[in-house]
Amino acid sequence: MAESAREAIKTPGIAERPLAGLAVSIKDLFDIAGQRTQAGSMVMAGCEPATADAPAVARLRAAGATLVGRTNMTEFAFSGIGINPHHGTPAAWDGVHNRAVVARDGLGGCIPGGSSSGGAVSVAAGAAFAALGSDTGGSLRIPAAFNGIVGFKGSWGLVPTEGAVPLSSTLDTVGAMTRSVRDCVLLHEVLSGQPATADPRPVAARRYAVVRTMFQDGLDADVAAAFGRSIDQVARSGAQVVEIDLPDILDLKDLQAHGGFTAAESFAWHRPLLQAHTGPSGLAYDPRVRFRIERGAEMKAWEYIDLFATRKRWISGITERLRGFDAVISPTVPIVSPSIASVAPGAERDAEFFRVNTLVLRNTSVVNMFNGCALSMPCHRDSEMPVSLMVWHGFGQDQAVLAASLQIEQALARP
Repeated sequence: MAESAREAIKTPGIAERPLAGLAVSIKDLFDIAGQRTQAGSMVMAGCEPATADAPAVARLRAAGATLVGRTNMTEFAFSGIGINPHHGTPAAWDGVHNRAVVARDGLGGCIPGGSSSGGAVSVAAGAAFAALGSDTGGSLRIPAAFNGIVGFKGSWGLVPTEGAVPLSSTLDTVGAMTRSVRDCVLLHEVLSGQPATADPRPVAARRYAVVRTMFQDGLDADVAAAFGRSIDQVARSGAQVVEIDLPDILDLKDLQAHGGFTAAESFAWHRPLLQAHTGPSGLAYDPRVRFRIERGAEMKAWEYIDLFATRKRWISGITERLRGFDAVISPTVPIVSPSIASVAPGAERDAEFFRVNTLVLRNTSVVNMFNGCALSMPCHRDSEMPVSLMVWHGFGQDQAVLAASLQIEQALARP
């Protein structure tokens, strides 16, 4: 897209637009007029080119963004790892300290996180000012965490999902990744069409919850050290930080026992494609992705309908417990990024892949099931691998989360 980018930058008046010609990469999930949307898959290789931009892409263009290219992703956005057996896997890059992330096991580069893998690396490595991505269970926040950048998942429905290959119509959201919270606020304004509002209250009037239940289970040493230090810095800034228990969170496992919304809704969308790609041609799917999609065939209609009612009650219970807090602060991911080699394609590594995938999605997917909004920001130091904390709250609390994130980013910047 180099030539079209060079032409776009010459557009009259582009310097006066919000994004003023800044480079933005587009996840291979979104339609760009005249291009094929393949969703990181070989299954879609023969699809027809899109006839129009997805609304999110159109909003970026209207704001003056220069589209610099499509970015790689987990096939059909179905994992938090970022591995792609068809098109390769980009290694994680520490956007804070501008260096490659080296695996602790000595096996080379680290997973970039998924599913918006290439987008995160494009921002961390400086190839793009921002990256357009999607988030169904953490697909913006996990890659942001593993690459030392910022990712924001807004409330469901705030940014149109039309013109994007779906994963779960109930959980899919559209958002962006940048290098700072302030830049993420700008991208959110462009994508949502809503101006961000400043919070005039002093820091001392802010009240943040830190959830003990599950979110801090099994943290590795780097994550535990960086998160604990960050909470101390936020408290020293003058904000009130309160540790709380949230036992309702433990019910999430039962809610997703049959694969949840993602398996059922992705299977419904993929069923014709799965039927077309049976036998040897079925190898066109990443077998790990196909396995997860086909779980959706096992869900009964009554289980799917009951899931909505159960989720509604679950959301209500958590909302009540979070009443009175401006935001919640949690680790984005409980571990630092493992090596690509340890979870690379291959049946002998499937067990480790699914173990790591479940772990990296654990914290972020709570927010999606809660129907909330969340921002991930880096909090690691030079001697540490990328670590991020997540600022989150319930549905419609986008402005509060963004305001809290700006204040927390300032607190973390202090010695």
